[in-house]
Amino acid sequence: MDMAEVMRQKEFVVVGDTLNEEKFACKIKNAMIENGYSVHCVGKELDSINDVEGEIDIIDLCIRADKGIEFLKECNKDYKGVVLQPGASSDEIKSFLDERGVPYIDGCLLVGLKKYK
Repeated sequence: MDMAEVMRQKEFVVVGDTLNEEKFACKIKNAMIENGYSVHCVGKELDSINDVEGEIDIIDLCIRADKGIEFLKECNKDYKGVVLQPGASSDEIKSFLDERGVPYIDGCLLVGLKKYK
């Protein structure tokens, strides 16, 4: 999976503080919505990825790795891939995703929007 493929998806979950306008999770949420993507917000708005109604294409982790792995481990919904924002990645998360055959990339959706939208 690469960023071009990620940006072709439609249903995104942003995990992080999507209510604080100074946080990147909020900036990502707003930019994605402004560009026509469907965005569900977990961490401050929804308690769990499992609370997202409908299908999920991409989970964007914009949260500390120790919290991000918790959200992924409890998730029982299907998703196509994960974006690991700077600072959200860990060997544990990558191993978890590798074991499940879930593709992921280290990257930033804001960069993806600028480059592929």
